[in-house]
Amino acid sequence: MGPSEQSGGPISISPPSFLISGAGAPIGSTPRWDRVNSQALIALARQIYFRYLSEATRSQEPSGVVVCQRSGEGRVVFEPPTLLPDEEFLSTALLRNRARRSGGR
Repeated sequence: MGPSEQSGGPISISPPSFLISGAGAPIGSTPRWDRVNSQALIALARQIYFRYLSEATRSQEPSGVVVCQRSGEGRVVFEPPTLLPDEEFLSTALLRNRARRSGGR
């Protein structure tokens, strides 16, 4: 062992040995509608978003909701997330626009 390994010295930072396709890329504002049940996805995301708004004690506005297609669970996010294969991101702008459209009928 060298002296820096024994003493807990500085660790060098090197670039990653591989890249994950799509990680860190900007997220589109809508999911691929041809791959999802849009009515169920939007309804679930709106339920999660409006529950957050009714229970939140913070004033920070979320950027959107991430919904897992497989489990039907979701979470409010404040930064663009890196999504897992079964997850979809819906922006708060999309969720609010849908609410305005359905309210006028």
